[in-house]
Amino acid sequence: MLALLTDENFNADILNAMRRRLPTRDAIRVEDVGLRQTDDRVILDRAAVLGRVVVTSDVQTMVGYAYQRISLGLPTPGLIVVPMFIRVQLATEDLLTYAYCCEPEELAGQVRWVPIRH
Repeated sequence: MLALLTDENFNADILNAMRRRLPTRDAIRVEDVGLRQTDDRVILDRAAVLGRVVVTSDVQTMVGYAYQRISLGLPTPGLIVVPMFIRVQLATEDLLTYAYCCEPEELAGQVRWVPIRH
């Protein structure tokens, strides 16, 4: 299963819904690892060290920094982008799909989006 790190702007209702559905889900918040109000590049660095896929709603900067890391060949466990204004149920279902169906190496060096696009 994927180990997740949610950034500050990620909707806590979605994280809580995931935890209710899958209590063993390995998901922590940036606040849990001392990264509150931290630059996105530092968060991506820490996620790489921790081997955690970052989950964000920040399309302004986080996505660009992730693509920059990928293009530079820096370790990037992956980024899942969840739009800010998405139904909690839809986001939860798609994140659980990633959690159940993906191995960490499948998301390494990639940016994926919710809802899952076919």
